[in-house]
Amino acid sequence: MAVSSVIEEGREPGESMEIGQGSPGFRLGIDIGGTFTDLVTVGETGKVAVAKVLSTPGNPALAVERGTSLLAQQLDLSVAGFLGRCSLVVHGTTVATNALLERRGARTALLTTSGFRDLLEMREGAKATGRYDLRLPPPEPLVPRRLRLPVAERVRYSGAVESPLDAASLAEALDRLAENNVEAVAVCFLHSTANPDHERLAGQALTEHLPGLFVCLSHEVLPHVGEYDRLSTTVVNAYVGPVLSEYLKGLSQSLGRSGYQGAVLVMQSHGGVLPVAASSELAAGAVLSGPAAGVYSAAFYGQLLDLRDLISLDMGGTSTDIALIENGVPAVVSQREVDGARIALPSLAVHTLGAGGGSIAAVGPDGLLRVGPDSAGAQPGPACYGRGGTQPTVTDANLLLGYLDPSHFLGGEIPLDRAAGEAAMSEHLVRPLGGETVTAALGVYDLVSVQMAEGIRTVTVREGRDPRRFTLLAGGGAAGLHAVTLARELDIPRVVVPRLAPVLSALGLLAADIRYELVQPCVGELGALLVAEPQRLIHWLAEEGRHCLATAGVPEPSRILKFSVDLLYANQVHALNVPLEAADVTPENWPDRLRSRFEAAYGARYGYHQPDQPVKARAVRLSAVGQLPRPRLARGGANLSRPAEPVGERTIYLGHWREVAVYRLEQLSPDETLTGPAVVDGDYTTVLLPPGCDARVDSWGGLVIDV
Repeated sequence: MAVSSVIEEGREPGESMEIGQGSPGFRLGIDIGGTFTDLVTVGETGKVAVAKVLSTPGNPALAVERGTSLLAQQLDLSVAGFLGRCSLVVHGTTVATNALLERRGARTALLTTSGFRDLLEMREGAKATGRYDLRLPPPEPLVPRRLRLPVAERVRYSGAVESPLDAASLAEALDRLAENNVEAVAVCFLHSTANPDHERLAGQALTEHLPGLFVCLSHEVLPHVGEYDRLSTTVVNAYVGPVLSEYLKGLSQSLGRSGYQGAVLVMQSHGGVLPVAASSELAAGAVLSGPAAGVYSAAFYGQLLDLRDLISLDMGGTSTDIALIENGVPAVVSQREVDGARIALPSLAVHTLGAGGGSIAAVGPDGLLRVGPDSAGAQPGPACYGRGGTQPTVTDANLLLGYLDPSHFLGGEIPLDRAAGEAAMSEHLVRPLGGETVTAALGVYDLVSVQMAEGIRTVTVREGRDPRRFTLLAGGGAAGLHAVTLARELDIPRVVVPRLAPVLSALGLLAADIRYELVQPCVGELGALLVAEPQRLIHWLAEEGRHCLATAGVPEPSRILKFSVDLLYANQVHALNVPLEAADVTPENWPDRLRSRFEAAYGARYGYHQPDQPVKARAVRLSAVGQLPRPRLARGGANLSRPAEPVGERTIYLGHWREVAVYRLEQLSPDETLTGPAVVDGDYTTVLLPPGCDARVDSWGGLVIDV
């Protein structure tokens, strides 16, 4: 097959199938967060049913079972009848994230080239954060030194074998593994991307002598030039892999026992989804599974409203995720640091703050108010939940300011206890700081808003973007109370709160495509690289991509292969990824085409380029995409022949106590307008409209607010 036909294979990315085309029935998105578990199902007609229940950290499947039961009730079906009519389940999970953050992963060992076992701890000789903080302790490595086992072997950067794999050294390492009852092993030998034979031999020996181990070979996890990146990513994969694999296996079995017979797909950090088997194998790719779904949902909803430049703000019970979407495409980074562990796999550029509805407010050692990152979570939850929590949280503050309806929180399932919230605020904030309860509550509200505003500046101003040219899209159950305040702080002219904002991430799961990210090294100066080398890599990657998509059950007409190449100036460390088109890989001036595209991207990113510097290639990449049906949402709103009337009034604090109109989100009709100050209550969210802003109901029942 010609290179041009390989690169251009597939439908246009903007095309998508509708629900029901080749996949009848319901589609179910399940997002498990630290505080709430959200479920969204969309039927063939576009009818949407949602459920939001408290998470059950000890056994996440219990919250899923409760949520599916609520959905079935809304659809007048039994649980088995509902799941039996589901054609697809897509899941976003924090299991891998929590295993890494809480250090609850597998007992992991590392086999590496003799002399290099301390690379995991030495990192790259620099601190990831606080590099000028002399008291900053080094991150605790996931593998202790006694389980980092050297193996005698050596491959040169060219792939030539300098020292063959020593059988006695490998056997000694295997004995040490058996003695220490390890559950997972990462194998990372020097320059294995140039010649993986030694890693393969070690992998075979591990499988034969220690069956049942979760074995990760670095040239399979990340065939990427950069020793520390490859080592750290492989170790993370081994560490979280058994935990995620066991969890996904249990979830699939639980859904199967309840009547579901279809496939389960898992959201990845890069915004695509993968089958359970592939996600378990590349577990490091799901460490940022939860935040990615919310960003993808924001981009999907923005397309519905023809809004291409967005700031996604997803504020849940435990954290807030912020991301930038330009021209309809979320920003992507090539690596992330998660609690000191580097994961050099593509992921959406999400900035996460410990600022959610359950974030705990306290007085620090310096006598100043602080909010987060500690959270009350689902158990015991904020003090006003009445479930044993005694610490004041953002939710308690919003209740005391009058913004929340205590009788209708979470659809009325959790009546809020104002007295308990007030007692917590008085004990932990008013008593040490003085003042009144409402002053303390307002301080909590203002401080968490400032923290989120700073988070937005991080993804915009610090990246050379002007927030004033974006629309703020607010998702998550808590965002509607803070969105307009943030927009005014940053001069953002418009806020969008989708009707499905409280389950934004679960909706995003249903808008994602199957996506495999494949990479092969291609190192050399552009002018010196022969055309034959990138052609060979493209053909190899294309075959691998087609095989992955076929294994996942993606029909050929729904496959897209998108190639790109990592380029950088000589003597630089960080590369930029630029698209690789069919015309690029031809004998006629192909280095010039790539250089021109690279310098345009470099100039856009850094404000200048270096025309006299040679440009080097580092790797060729393939995104193998299997397009799935997009949710075809029914146009929302009550479709009333007359404007909806307020359902009542509420006294809220806006610098002083004031009575404002209260509307029900479900009773608003498209194109209706509201004027602040007002409060809009939904089943799982509340939107605050301060004075001086107007809101219009969009065609899908959400609010578009002119700030």
